[in-house]
Amino acid sequence: MDEIGNLLHGFSVALTLPNLGFMLVGITLGVLIGVLPGLGGANGIAILLPLTLSMNPTTAIIMLSCIYWGALFGGAITSILFNIPGEPWSVATTFDGYPMAQQGRAAQALTAAFTSSFVGALFAVVLITFLAPLLAKFAIRFGPAEFFAVQLLTFCSFVGMSKEPPAKVIAAMMLGFALAAVGMDSVTGQLRMTYGYPPLLKGFDFLIAVIGLFGIGEILLTMEEGLAFKGKHAKIDPKVVWSTWKTLPRHWLTFLRSTAIGCWMGITPGGATPASFMSYGIARRMSKEPDSFGKGQIEGVLAPETAAHAAGTSALLPMLTLGIPGSPTAAVLLGGLLIWGLQPGPMLFVEQKDFVWGLIASMYLGNIVGLFVVLTTVPFWAAMLRIPFSVIAPVIVVICAIGAYTVHSSMFDVVLMLVFGVLGYLFKKLRYPLAPLVLALVLGDMAEASFRQSMLISQGSLSIFWSNGLVGGIVGLALVMLCWPLLGTVKSWLQRPPPAAPAEGNAS
Repeated sequence: MDEIGNLLHGFSVALTLPNLGFMLVGITLGVLIGVLPGLGGANGIAILLPLTLSMNPTTAIIMLSCIYWGALFGGAITSILFNIPGEPWSVATTFDGYPMAQQGRAAQALTAAFTSSFVGALFAVVLITFLAPLLAKFAIRFGPAEFFAVQLLTFCSFVGMSKEPPAKVIAAMMLGFALAAVGMDSVTGQLRMTYGYPPLLKGFDFLIAVIGLFGIGEILLTMEEGLAFKGKHAKIDPKVVWSTWKTLPRHWLTFLRSTAIGCWMGITPGGATPASFMSYGIARRMSKEPDSFGKGQIEGVLAPETAAHAAGTSALLPMLTLGIPGSPTAAVLLGGLLIWGLQPGPMLFVEQKDFVWGLIASMYLGNIVGLFVVLTTVPFWAAMLRIPFSVIAPVIVVICAIGAYTVHSSMFDVVLMLVFGVLGYLFKKLRYPLAPLVLALVLGDMAEASFRQSMLISQGSLSIFWSNGLVGGIVGLALVMLCWPLLGTVKSWLQRPPPAAPAEGNAS
């Protein structure tokens, strides 16, 4: 098969000495980012992305994606040992992981978490290997109207599938569209919303925004909460690893179910966090001993970790083939591709085969390296967590400032980063989602360009979005997703029981 030949070529790209070295660096940095609450995969990639601008794009994307794999692994360490989720998707892992640590089974819980994470990611990478080329060939048929329809579907899916209120998702998305529109109109050359201020001519740089929103915003919130680390010590013994591995095959159905949930939530804009909670809930519902969940049940660790890694990995599938990110981290990586001059989409598989297949091959290698790294370095990460957060937080802020300054060597960008940091903090406090804002900031210009090209082709007629079955079907599905919360509200209203009739004794 062509996919096998291309994958072998990808391994020849990924197995070069520089790429292997940056892969190991990325995994180590990712575990560090995952272990430290207040950071995360998207935050770490956003902070470190400016440092890769002078690197070869293939090496840069391999390093950044390995940071993501490492962050996925690292989030389980704090969840199990300290009952502090290092990542949002690790919250469900604390339900049974921390009770296992309290019972003296921390090594077993960590081994189960790391192994299930590896299994979920492996299945997702296999899915990308064989499905991405087919999806890319199909997407070659796309024109401006089809691309806008897909982008509309992405925006509407965030509204329909988000756990946040639709009004908040739409408000965050509208703000992202407004920020994306600042600067010079690429079609007419007119200035938009610059208010006579020259630094705004280039608009708001995507990197500056995400460093502030994710990095600074999370740090401010974590500092306000007064985070303190108190947890269990852990050392993973090879005997414990082997004995745990021997018990895992009996949970094959949990692995299979959680992988399916994770891959689906990754390809659609669900994300790793909803996938982990959904997988945990279904595992508990399907278990023969549901009451044991929350008391140290190993399935309560396997299910969320498998689903989170499967979702986090499979989110790259729509990003590579259609240019549509399936998660905030994928959105940050998409911004990196655009900065390096690479246009995600079907032609990427034709024009940049070394890049695409080198990245896919690095997913296999990165997860193997990540599993080895976390199994051998848990005591180091656990000891580092005992450093006061008052020391760690300023270091992270300085790293963010350096990352923002290196984009354009401008202090104005550092100020903008702080402004976006305050905005990210307010979003978190008011429980507004950041992912829709980032998505709109990344895709706003692309969606606008696709829409305006469609209008030029059709001479201003919206009928172009129903001109064939493909674009009409995508737009129709987008409208269904947009109205999905409303349909749920109507359904619950129709199923509401009628009000009870007043008792006769109370009648006047």
